[in-house]
Amino acid sequence: MTNRIPTPDRGDAFDIIARWGYAARGIVYLLIGGLAALAAIGQGGETTDSRGALESLMGAAWGDVLLGAISLGLLAYALWRCIQAIKDTDHHGTDSKGVAIRVGLLVSAVTHTLLAFFAASLIFTLGGGSGDSGGGSEGMASWLMQQPYGRWLVGAVGLAIIGAGVAHGIKGWKAKFDRHFDMPPQNQRWAYPICRFGLVIRGLVFLIIGTFFLIAAYQVDPDQAGGLAKVFSTLRSQAFGRWLLAVVAVGLFAFGLYSLLEAVYRRVNAPG
Repeated sequence: MTNRIPTPDRGDAFDIIARWGYAARGIVYLLIGGLAALAAIGQGGETTDSRGALESLMGAAWGDVLLGAISLGLLAYALWRCIQAIKDTDHHGTDSKGVAIRVGLLVSAVTHTLLAFFAASLIFTLGGGSGDSGGGSEGMASWLMQQPYGRWLVGAVGLAIIGAGVAHGIKGWKAKFDRHFDMPPQNQRWAYPICRFGLVIRGLVFLIIGTFFLIAAYQVDPDQAGGLAKVFSTLRSQAFGRWLLAVVAVGLFAFGLYSLLEAVYRRVNAPG
């Protein structure tokens, strides 16, 4: 009688990929929110985007190891987003709303793949970019402007980002994430307010970024587009800007905690 070597369960593999991905995204947002919160209270932090947050790890102990783990995690997250979109593991369906959500998942896969390669590049270089998301957003807006119907494409991107922001806000306000969670009721009492706040604030950030793109389309000026770094600078320049910045920073930190909670409690449906 021969002993059969057990093979890993296919569902377990997808579970590891998804949870590693959610954890990596969570760490990035914890860094963004934490650095911005320190900047808001004048404790030496900085307002930066996801790339700048990753660059902040370069001088840390074991920074290259952390960057490597995050890079692989972001790739895992991108892969899981593709699986969610193509296999419809969360059963969004094929109506207009479902298709829009699944297209958004594919866009998320692309952006996190680019971020993963950026994190990996930091391991092999002595320095990185400026950590300013404006350049990336302006570059994308500039490229779109050069295409046929360019300003309309930029406007469409702005509307799509605003739509994502509204969806995040609704998801947080109505706690729609609950249907994807397997979390004990005693944990929900403290965890759900954090999740809701984080999603609402991230939705607000998307609304602002989408508005930047609409302004760029209206003025036919790609320099008017911007990302997270421009959101921070815009908030800081307003009345009570320091307080606005602090609220958004804490909200993005909360979104990071939400992502870590997803890594632990989210229901991961392996594709059939």
